[in-house]
Amino acid sequence: RDVTGVQTCALPISDLVICLDSGCGNYDQLWLTTSLRGMCIGNLSVRVLEEGVHSGDASGIVPSSFRLARLLLSRIEDEATGEMKLPELFVQIPPERAAQAREAAKVLGDEVFTKLPFAHGTKPMTDQLADMVLNRTWRPQLAITGLDGYPLPKDGGNVLLPFTTLKVSLRLPPTCDAARATEAVRRALTEDAPYGADVTFEAEEGQDGWNAPSLAPWLAETLDQASKAHFGRPVAFVGEGGSIPFMAMLGQKFPKTQFVVTGVLGPHSNAHGPNEFLDIPMARKVSGSVATVLAAHGAKSR
Repeated sequence: RDVTGVQTCALPISDLVICLDSGCGNYDQLWLTTSLRGMCIGNLSVRVLEEGVHSGDASGIVPSSFRLARLLLSRIEDEATGEMKLPELFVQIPPERAAQAREAAKVLGDEVFTKLPFAHGTKPMTDQLADMVLNRTWRPQLAITGLDGYPLPKDGGNVLLPFTTLKVSLRLPPTCDAARATEAVRRALTEDAPYGADVTFEAEEGQDGWNAPSLAPWLAETLDQASKAHFGRPVAFVGEGGSIPFMAMLGQKFPKTQFVVTGVLGPHSNAHGPNEFLDIPMARKVSGSVATVLAAHGAKSR
């Protein structure tokens, strides 16, 4: 009990946390996840009419809600390059992470982008491999993941629709303040609405990302030994573009703890997709590598 008489419970403190819910750059070596991006998610809604009206009667008088939504998104994203505009969405990339991105790009080569199912003729946003790695790990990026207010094309008629709602999904750099970034996005999208349209941005609570602490010498050496023993190649390091929300919480709770975050979600595994799969040989080798780490930790602790 504390001094007020209230019963309290102390959280156990571990000096090593292992998470197996992450990805890998290839199936040829052990990959350690060095960072995870945060998120800002919300619904941008633009309403210009109380109900749909004949487009022949209203177009040219009533602004298209889709055009206004597109205009508002241009406040936070350069549509020509895909680069984000708000300073609240950026952080200084640590030199160690930039160096690891360059090394990961050398290891992976064109597989940095060829692992993705590009439609015929579509090209990456940049031709610099290291920039591709940093774009998906330490730079903010926008995706529209949902749309409301529109019928299917086969059902569309000559109607100027009353509203457009877009689900906005922003991936944030690992050390970006997600709450501050979300508020900056809300202000940019809703203030001074064009034509006085009814504009709202209903955002979920922002999710902070995670940047791994520096590895202790014993752990760095053990990880490299484990990768060489089970894969025949040294360990590699790369940030992941996705999020594991509880990692940020664990990092805040246990700032002196060592983290081993790895996984088997590699090229073409299509995580969360309808054809998600795991590479079984990779899973076996990662399991063996983790066993090596646990054995070394146990020997160190004795």
